[in-house]
Amino acid sequence: MVETQDGTALRIAIADDHAVVRAGLHLLLDDEADFEVVAEADDVDTAKRAVRGHRPDVLVLDLNMPGDPSLPAIPDIVALAPEMSIVVLTMQDEPAFAREALAYGARGYVLKHAAGTELVEAIRTAVSGGTYLNPALGARLAAESSDNGQPGGLSAREAEVLKLIALGHTNVEIAGKLYLSVRTIETHRAHIQNKLRLSSRAELVRYALDHDLLASS
Repeated sequence: MVETQDGTALRIAIADDHAVVRAGLHLLLDDEADFEVVAEADDVDTAKRAVRGHRPDVLVLDLNMPGDPSLPAIPDIVALAPEMSIVVLTMQDEPAFAREALAYGARGYVLKHAAGTELVEAIRTAVSGGTYLNPALGARLAAESSDNGQPGGLSAREAEVLKLIALGHTNVEIAGKLYLSVRTIETHRAHIQNKLRLSSRAELVRYALDHDLLASS
């Protein structure tokens, strides 16, 4: 059992835009005697208000919610309650998302399909000062780090997205080709621009040409 310093239950807030998911998470966490769900939110702005108003020990945060993107908001949320731990719960199983979330300050990264077996452990690990990463995703992240092979520190997926951008495809077209959501492609594009320190499509095209990313097209 992990409790707060004064011996009370861990106070948890849930941020997910699907009411059914929030209800399921609420039931899952309520099964733990030392957990108390104190707030729910359906977007980033509401999550910030919940953190300010309820001061939870843990925020369970979905990455794909309407409105402001969750990932770059993590540092702002951490700043609101530095003692709070953020555990990301998401469908995004790309290593780049996990790497970015942890770099931004999250203490856990759990995939939704494994929430029933991993979320409680991730919360306990986070509040104990550790970091929890979905094991399968962690293995992929380690393999990617040891043998990236892509220029500029890009992941294989990011290099693929950059190539399609350079070939003139829109975010919608890229999403269709890679069977991903448009929001995911937008996030990949933001990561690419941040890593390469480039801001315009013309700069991305030039980078792709200079690094022979279009050679196999």
